[in-house]
Amino acid sequence: MSTDTVIQVDDLRVDYGATTAVDGVSFSVRRGEVFALLGTNGAGKTTTLDVLEGYREATAGSATVFGLDPVSGRDRLAPRLGIMLQDAGFFETLTVRQTVTAWRRFYHRPRSLEETLGLVGLGHRADTRVASLSGGERRRLDLGLALLGHPELLFLDEPTTGMDPEGRHQSLELVSQLVREGLTVVLTTHYLEEAEQLADRVAIMHRGTLRRLGTLEQVLAESGDSRITVGLPTEAAALLPTDLHATVAPRHGGSHVEIRTGDPESALRRLLAWGEAHGIPMPDLEVRRGSLEDVFLALPDEDDAARMPGGGRAGHGSGGARPDDRVGDTLSSRRGRRPSGDPERDVRVAASLTSTGA
Repeated sequence: MSTDTVIQVDDLRVDYGATTAVDGVSFSVRRGEVFALLGTNGAGKTTTLDVLEGYREATAGSATVFGLDPVSGRDRLAPRLGIMLQDAGFFETLTVRQTVTAWRRFYHRPRSLEETLGLVGLGHRADTRVASLSGGERRRLDLGLALLGHPELLFLDEPTTGMDPEGRHQSLELVSQLVREGLTVVLTTHYLEEAEQLADRVAIMHRGTLRRLGTLEQVLAESGDSRITVGLPTEAAALLPTDLHATVAPRHGGSHVEIRTGDPESALRRLLAWGEAHGIPMPDLEVRRGSLEDVFLALPDEDDAARMPGGGRAGHGSGGARPDDRVGDTLSSRRGRRPSGDPERDVRVAASLTSTGA
């Protein structure tokens, strides 16, 4: 594996009994990039992360992190990783200060308490009990804990869920700054605009398989047509050039025109030239490039087109919960687990902190 490759996944398959949750997935993550692993519900992304974080073994294929197997090499990998889960499993009776102090014991050279709370904007909440934090503040605390050990690789699982706009902006700015300093990030999020803002490359999973992989520009160019919209008088809309393939819908006082195209520059030039030739102003003309949302919305249609009559994709039944849905409900064994790998020790540390008021 190249020294510039932090994660290498080759033909990964994960089965739960007779059900295949991840089916032949391959990708790599390069040092210093933000890699967004996205997917529809039940796509297999959570299971893939479980493998990369060392919580589940692959059924077939391989996955390495820094050249090591995530399960057998977990002790060697732990000091190099930061993991921000969807639910950290905090001790509700501890203060923010006590929580960070407890987690600092699991690292050889952790950030200071002051630096950690300053990074995530919780310095003013140091003596507040975790139970009194808002959902967004809990997420910021979890981000701080994930950064305690100066990780080389950071896993962010829905990092801004529950945050207010200010907290979300500050957290994303922090991640961007750390990436500029050399941090590698694997991001999963349902806020697709976050992926568009942060990611250098994007992988999109659907029904256990990898459907898109590349830079944001490559992924959008493949299946995210741009949209040109404009309001026109009804008489003018009827004269639009047919090669623009415009969709025209009635609108109060005229017509709403939409042009979907993979070549927006050419279509826009054609439209503007037509408007100038006919003396038709277009004050409300808008151009919007394709988005990741457009890509996601197209995935079920691709399945419908590819599926044979009466058939379905192997390993994925049409009814019941998806594999990731079931796994997501049973992840309590991994919640709150930090480099000690010993939940009982975590409880003892928390109990001692509570009794001493550290």
